[in-house]
Amino acid sequence: MGILDGIVEWIAEQVMNILDLITTSVLGALGCSMDTFLRYFPAAESMYQVFLALAIGLILMNWVWQLFKNYFAGAGIEAEDPLKLSMRTFIFLFLTFYAKDIVDLLLNIAGTPYSWILTEDLPPLKFADFNSVITVILGVCANGAVSIASLILLLVLAWNYIKLLFEAAERYVLLGVLVYTAPVAFATGSSQTVSNIFKSWCRMLGGQFFLLLMNAWCLRLFTSMVGTFLANPLSI
Repeated sequence: MGILDGIVEWIAEQVMNILDLITTSVLGALGCSMDTFLRYFPAAESMYQVFLALAIGLILMNWVWQLFKNYFAGAGIEAEDPLKLSMRTFIFLFLTFYAKDIVDLLLNIAGTPYSWILTEDLPPLKFADFNSVITVILGVCANGAVSIASLILLLVLAWNYIKLLFEAAERYVLLGVLVYTAPVAFATGSSQTVSNIFKSWCRMLGGQFFLLLMNAWCLRLFTSMVGTFLANPLSI
């Protein structure tokens, strides 16, 4: 069993080293700042101008179309009030033009509690120490293939932790998509007929902010649990 124990111990050590690398490189990169998103998707910033021009064109086309429908209002065609329509159009035209500034302000607001979560003091954590602690506990509680049992526990831990990180990365990418397509979403608010799209976008953006905060909170809870466990492995 000496060779098998050595192989199992080496595999477990590599798994824990990978988790250490992922934790230090990923957790701080994902947040309410779009720096990491632009680093991997640089075309998003340049294509923002395309979406801005498209949004302004949609607003003006919708304005002209809704005004044109007023000529046929007597024939039973529904049309918006011209004065309200014009006011709504110019308001959302202004909001669309400054969509990036508005979204950046929202990112700064949501980024404040995110930074609080990441900077909170937690017990020291090093995943590479986890395998030795598990081995000691299993050696106290059981006999037989202790190294294999500890490796299985470590693989389960690593897989669930990586899935949680992937979910956080998915939320971050989706947030970036919402941020850099914001002008088109603002354009849909210029008319009552499509205003539900703008409301749905607002709810989706707020939901992504909340889920991103919850992912960071869960990851920090997980790391604090592991750190406390490493410090007192035999305590209940």
